[in-house]
Amino acid sequence: DAKTTQPTSMDCAEGRAANLPCNHSTISGNEYVYWYRQIHSQGPQYIIHGLKNNETNEMASLIITEDRKSSTLILPHATLRDTAVYYCIVRVAHWDSWGCTCAISPWWQVRRRVAFI
Repeated sequence: DAKTTQPTSMDCAEGRAANLPCNHSTISGNEYVYWYRQIHSQGPQYIIHGLKNNETNEMASLIITEDRKSSTLILPHATLRDTAVYYCIVRVAHWDSWGCTCAISPWWQVRRRVAFI
């Protein structure tokens, strides 16, 4: 069972990139790295996930080290609207017949909370 460790809080200048690190040194070969955030009084919001390759979408980039023992979520231009609790989660996923990534464990099986920006 992979565990993640993250800083308990981080500060970031508005308009600058925010780099949120996550250590997952016990990750196994079939576990994905997922990032979610939870803005005050709202439900969790999916940000991005990856297995081995670096990923980028309209919200963020995910950089995964070659040995997969750590990763960094990059918010390219952080603003006050990005203030939230960020969760790094390692979990097994599989592809269903429609090509969707389906998580086996729910997002709330979180090992530790991360950052307020």
